[in-house]
Amino acid sequence: MFNFSFINELTLGGWLGGALQWHFAGMWLFGINGLCYLLINLFSGRFKRQFWPLSPRQFVADLWAALCGKLSHADLRHYNMVQRVAYLVAIVVSVLMVLSGLVLWKSVQFPLLRTLLGGYDAARYVHFFAMTALVGFVVIHLVMVALVPRTLLAMLRGR
Repeated sequence: MFNFSFINELTLGGWLGGALQWHFAGMWLFGINGLCYLLINLFSGRFKRQFWPLSPRQFVADLWAALCGKLSHADLRHYNMVQRVAYLVAIVVSVLMVLSGLVLWKSVQFPLLRTLLGGYDAARYVHFFAMTALVGFVVIHLVMVALVPRTLLAMLRGR
């Protein structure tokens, strides 16, 4: 698929079988945690309160303010428009990662899902780029926490 390799010290298990076992162990944690997150937030109404309404104009304004280092963080209980979009993208990408992972893991058992994702090879690309997007989200998230350290306490306490 891609013409590069990682050094063994940076891989899980150091061989394909070991890496797959670690991958499958993490898959269950990621999938079950994500499902619980989605269900709790859907049924509690938190998604509606925190993420809607979305405003493209406000998104552009907040993005510009963030890039200039002038984004206000006065009330940490409410997400700004950039945060709303970033978290929604992370949720969608996570769902895509799980669905494409199901196609890669059990392609014969999920033929409709395989077809919806464009086939087995396309599912590999979707899975890889979804993972890359999620890692990018985490890196940007950590940078933003470093730039505005008081947000770390709000994230840890939940308010």
